[in-house]
Amino acid sequence: MVDRPPTGELGVHDIIGVGFGPSNIALAIAIEEHNSSVSAGAALRAVFLERQARFGWHRGMLIDGATMQVSFLKDLVTLRNPSSSFSFLSYLHSRNRLVDFINHKTMFPLRAEFHAYLEWAAGRLSDVVEYGAEVVDLRPVVHNGEIAYIDVISRHGGSSEEIVRRARNVVVAAGLEPRLPDGIQIDERTWHNHELLHRLGQLPAMPRGRFVVLGAGQSAAEVTEHLHTRFPQAEVYSIFARYGFSPADNSGFVNQIFDPVAVDEFYHAPDSVRAMLIGYHRGTNYSAVDMDLIDELYRRTYQEKVQGIRRLHFLRASRVESFERLPDGVRLNIRALSTGEIHVLDTDTVVLATGYHARDPRRVLGGLADSCLTQDDGRLQVRRDYSVETIPGTTANVYVPGASEYAHGISSSLLSNISVRAGEILASIRGRQEMEAPLAGAPAGPEAADALTPQAPPRS
Repeated sequence: MVDRPPTGELGVHDIIGVGFGPSNIALAIAIEEHNSSVSAGAALRAVFLERQARFGWHRGMLIDGATMQVSFLKDLVTLRNPSSSFSFLSYLHSRNRLVDFINHKTMFPLRAEFHAYLEWAAGRLSDVVEYGAEVVDLRPVVHNGEIAYIDVISRHGGSSEEIVRRARNVVVAAGLEPRLPDGIQIDERTWHNHELLHRLGQLPAMPRGRFVVLGAGQSAAEVTEHLHTRFPQAEVYSIFARYGFSPADNSGFVNQIFDPVAVDEFYHAPDSVRAMLIGYHRGTNYSAVDMDLIDELYRRTYQEKVQGIRRLHFLRASRVESFERLPDGVRLNIRALSTGEIHVLDTDTVVLATGYHARDPRRVLGGLADSCLTQDDGRLQVRRDYSVETIPGTTANVYVPGASEYAHGISSSLLSNISVRAGEILASIRGRQEMEAPLAGAPAGPEAADALTPQAPPRS
């Protein structure tokens, strides 16, 4: 008999969430509010597994003065349930800052304050999340000829021991990961901007060296401004392929691309229309910078020209052709796109503000991957309710919020719709449970780990 890993908890979960960032926090709140409105017997059993040791959301970019680019009303709950006690306004009230915030006359709070709000919400849900738990595999469980359950395998605190939890539904919200130029390795001289504040904390207080920032989006502009301010004796070079920073398009009509109704329209549109819409409206989110920040950077570079002391440099319409590691820095070979001329620039540090992309959920699916259907291009086939299409004879469900821009539009990986999406996923799970009769003889107690043995799923 093959030894099986220990079972983390007895019985079967209705929902197991992989990751505990804003998306799954919003879902956990929706579950909490549902459970508080029904009898104990009708409550959903849920747990969330987060590989970080504690909650954190883009900690490395909590730059002083940096603000959100999305309204505080698009928080974890308000668009789904405006009366929720988990709203940003409820957080402000709990901190005795609501009146002060109103007097501030802004829709866009400081990024550090919004992070504190998310941390506050996550802290109120500590009973349904386990930190330091890395999910390493999802395994289909066959019962009565159907894939009825999913075993979620996790390791904790770096241990090799595996813990098994069984679920009817798994929600994989794996978040974003840095997008790096081909062939670039992160080391002590080359960072991605998500590590910015942590890395800067390890530098001398007043380095006299040179920083290079690659990228043309909001993060690149923020990093450039921050380095120029924080290190008044250092040079800062900003390199990008555009001729200049492009302003973010946040006009009212264009912002409707983030409305909940836009998800429906996008999902049901032909593939050619989806591609057209993403191309038209990339300026709402990608390689786009707030106009106030663009003006500030231009003001600084003009002031330095007037004073004759240049620390801030913009190499526009340029691309880094190669990186060469030096004993005390990095050598960049930079091509001017308009002339083809190569310029060599030695620097102490390179900050890659080159964006993010959604972490591919297929990397988490593990043994369940063969049960999930894909498109011709290899991407998962995702339904409107964010569940993955599966092979026939599958009643267990896996949901992938945040990783389906190709199906659900630009707002897929952003904060704009997470509250509404959480409600849609919860409604989908509840609806399926109501439609499907309980599995005859399915164990829900200590015998669950032995009675339902993971098997290879049937092939279609």
